[in-house]
Order: sequence, then C-alpha cells, then structure tokens
Amino acid sequence: MGNNFQLDSLDRRILTLLTSNARTPYLEIARHCHVSGAAIHQRIQRMEEAGVIRGSQLLVHARGLGYMTCAFIGIQINLSATRTHEEVFQRIMQVPEIVECHHITGKYSLLIKIYSRDNEHLKQIIVGKIQSIPEITYTETFISLQEGFERHLPVE
Repeated sequence: MGNNFQLDSLDRRILTLLTSNARTPYLEIARHCHVSGAAIHQRIQRMEEAGVIRGSQLLVHARGLGYMTCAFIGIQINLSATRTHEEVFQRIMQVPEIVECHHITGKYSLLIKIYSRDNEHLKQIIVGKIQSIPEITYTETFISLQEGFERHLPVE
C-alpha cells in the first residue's frame, strides 16, 4: 500500500459491503453509499492500485469437491550447496492439494495448508510428494478437526 494512500469513510463503507458479499453490483454499492456507480468504480480501482484490494475470487468449498481432511504441516528444510530455498518452494508449489504456503519463523521454514480426500490420501501426499523432496528433513502434521471460523480483517 502506498505511503500516501489513506482510507476514508466511503472507502471503508465500500470495503464493508464487498467483504460481506464480493458479488455485490457496483450500482447497489453506490445506492447504499449515496454516490454514483462511476465513483464506486473509481474508488475500487484506486484501492486495487494501492494494494488494499487484490481482486475478487469465487471460493469453492473443499468438502464439496470431496476433500474431507484439512491439515497444516510444518516443514523443516536443510539446504544443500546445490539447492536453494526457492527451488524447494517451487517443488512444494507443484502439489495441487496444497492451498497455502507461508514462509515462517521458528522451528519450521514453511507452514502449509493442505486438503485431502481422507487420511490415507493425506499420508500419500505427505510421503510421496512432500517428504520425497530431499531437502525436507522433517514434517509435523496437524489435522484440523473442525474450522472454528474464517473471516476478513475489520475495515475500520
């Protein structure tokens, strides 16, 4: 986000409406905010350019696709003289069941979020696709029993 960019009250109202339903038409947002549709379009474009908004997306529920197990895996990496952290990251990125990957501090180099059909499928992914990467020296898996909540940051 640019140093000179500041959210005003209109920007905050727009973001509040969009985070509650990203498919809200600009004209409906304009009616709620008592401004023109063009003004909403300009504000959204300005927030995208400033890095406040990163586009919009359609979310597909993993369980709806048959992926019943969600897990988080801490990954330790021991780099050889011939491999870089980025090369290991690129290999991790090729595993389609991994939906998030974070470079973190502490005991692990990476923390990933992964979906699998079941525990057996999870084991196959861990052993066959993750632990088979030579630079990965240790993994610790945390299976999510239930998602408590997921939410957006407050706009205020």
